[in-house]
Order: sequence, then structure tokens, then C-alpha cells
Amino acid sequence: MLEIIFLQASGNNYSQFIMLGGMVAIFYFFFIRPQQKKQKDTKKFIEAVKKGDMVVTLGGIHGKVFSVDEATITLDVDRGNKLVVEKSSLSLDTSAQYVSKK
Repeated sequence: MLEIIFLQASGNNYSQFIMLGGMVAIFYFFFIRPQQKKQKDTKKFIEAVKKGDMVVTLGGIHGKVFSVDEATITLDVDRGNKLVVEKSSLSLDTSAQYVSKK
């Protein structure tokens, strides 16, 4: 039984393997590669955060970086209110708008 399957697959018909290779390439270039690029950009952004930067957390909190530690940052959110959040909770959203203090 297996001999028959191998004989049929070993013919000169390589179109199935070409199609499979094409599907793998499409999957890589449209799904895996962009996700890896986004993760690399986010990691680079988080490492470059410094005091005075405007940031947005994944939860949607906008604030100005007050201090930076190894794993956490302190955000000044409004009128001296400060929040301590993990660096990993920062979003790569570049449209961070900080409402001016009243």
C-alpha cells in the first residue's frame, strides 16, 4: 500500500511540492515576518524610553514618563498623579497626546 503511494508521489509531477512551498512562503511573508518586525520595533521603543517622553500604555493610559527603572516606569498622568507600570505594558502608539496640566 505504501509502495503505491510513494510511487505515485515520486513521479515527475512536482506541482504539489511547488504549491506547498509557495503556501509556506506566503505564510511566512504575510504572517510571521511582519509579526517579528513589530516585536523588534516594540522592544527597541521600550528600551529607548527616557524621562520626559509621552507614552501610551496598552490599557490606553496617556502620560509623561517621570522616571525609568529596569523593569518599570513611573508615569505622570495628571496634576502630579503618578502611576508605576511595567515597561512591557507600553504601546508603540506614536500618536500619544498629553493633555496639558490645568
